[in-house]
Amino acid sequence: MKDPHSLNYVYGRNAAKSSLECDKVEKLFVSFHLANDPICAIAKAKNVKVEVCDEGRLTSLAGSGHHQGFVALSKPFSYSSLKEIVDGAKNKKYPLILILDGIEDPQNLGAILRSCDAFGVDGIIIKNRGEVPLNSTVAKVSTGAINYIKVAMVPNLSMAIESLKKEGYWIVASDGSAKQSYDEVDYNSPIALIVGSEGFGISNLVLKHSDFIVKIPMYGHVNSLNASVATAILLSNIIITRK
Repeated sequence: MKDPHSLNYVYGRNAAKSSLECDKVEKLFVSFHLANDPICAIAKAKNVKVEVCDEGRLTSLAGSGHHQGFVALSKPFSYSSLKEIVDGAKNKKYPLILILDGIEDPQNLGAILRSCDAFGVDGIIIKNRGEVPLNSTVAKVSTGAINYIKVAMVPNLSMAIESLKKEGYWIVASDGSAKQSYDEVDYNSPIALIVGSEGFGISNLVLKHSDFIVKIPMYGHVNSLNASVATAILLSNIIITRK
């Protein structure tokens, strides 16, 4: 019998629906009052077993009360290789890859995945240590984007960056110490954008491998932005300034 603590439970209406549509659900748990919801019809059409249960059971499975009446037992979250991400973007004029250095908050990663899906990012690269992995909270916050954005987990970001450079990518790191503004770079080329954690930023070693170091100018009283907010601003700028 599987250990319930080792299982992947995706919770929330959008996350459950997206996982079902991508054929990544083994079983759907739903609140009594939602037994006739269209999401249940999707599950039944895909031969996914639906179990109707009370709110307490759903909260226990999700580990959170924010399940919106839906909890899906998901197939294991899968990662892509760096090569798969690069190869998958080769037909694009200007590929765009995001590199994350030290993002530990699943809320941030989930929001970043959502922004990456919105702006057509080709994939995300994260470290296999000191970084939040794909999990249920990330899936919930991503509102289903976890099913569409490729994520590669690598042992060494510097080596991954060097591999990207060999493929023709320019490396742009976002760091508060930069002298150049984020909107002063020409992004009309394959770009790998690096975003670090709020607390520690990007490591010095990774910064040394960057071609450009940029910052988002701050005009108020705080000196930093939430990592997911900063990522959305940077990605948006790259997309709208490309010709």
